[in-house]
Amino acid sequence: MSEEPGLPPAPPRIGRLRRFRPRSRPRFEGLSFNRLIPNILTMLGLCAGLVAIRAAIEDRFALAAALIVVAAVIDGLDGRLARLLKATSRFGAEFDSLADFLSFGVAPAMVLYLWSMHTVGPLGFVPCLLFAVCSALRLARFNASLDIGPAPKPAYAYNFFTGVPAPAGAGCALFPLFGALAFSEWGWLNTGAAIRHPILVGVVLVAVGVLMVSTLPTWSFKNFRVPRAMVLPLLLGVGLYVALLVAEPWAALAAGGLIYLGMLPFSVRSYILLKRDAESGDAAEPEAAPAP
Repeated sequence: MSEEPGLPPAPPRIGRLRRFRPRSRPRFEGLSFNRLIPNILTMLGLCAGLVAIRAAIEDRFALAAALIVVAAVIDGLDGRLARLLKATSRFGAEFDSLADFLSFGVAPAMVLYLWSMHTVGPLGFVPCLLFAVCSALRLARFNASLDIGPAPKPAYAYNFFTGVPAPAGAGCALFPLFGALAFSEWGWLNTGAAIRHPILVGVVLVAVGVLMVSTLPTWSFKNFRVPRAMVLPLLLGVGLYVALLVAEPWAALAAGGLIYLGMLPFSVRSYILLKRDAESGDAAEPEAAPAP
């Protein structure tokens, strides 16, 4: 059809052309936010350890101890959350190890040095240095197992750690600080000053550092099975401890360290009994008859 003279040409039918043109959407490559949540928690734990060191420099030791406890709680959550969200990765494992070294190796050593050990001069730094080195060696042993691959272990051995874990070691090392804070709130200043003595603090640091790098089997509580008869007493005990934690947090944390150390002999005994039962069960199995 011819166009009339004097009229502008009709515009092209763009809509009909665009209908058949494929739309291109920008695609963003990367990880989903859910997979980043465990790493974000690990970073928060790392920041808590750094702020704990700063609080100790400013003589705010109660805040420093509380921040290390917060870092321990975060460390207990990020790994389980990563497995729940299926977000485990080698980067996350390495990042978690580095954060653990600072929050549970360097931070407790620096806090206790500034709180008590600096009063005896340069020798007071030796137990703190030993504790931090033991923490680094333990975490390095764990990272090496990631590269080599887990060695084959019997089924019962998966319920145990090798040595005291870093968060538990930090809590046990801070036992003198927890106890001194509790006694100070109760007005027992002489008892608090006695717990603050560098000799006691140094012995605790060295002993806990040795336990961290040892091959002592300790309960992991991940696959720990509780007998039916002990479920109700366990729940009551946890409820009483939470009530004590709310009412007297420093006393509860100090008691928690003593309870954990008191459980170590029972952990070793349990490991020995399970090992003995497994070996006796293997020995009792009859040999297969030779094929005819």
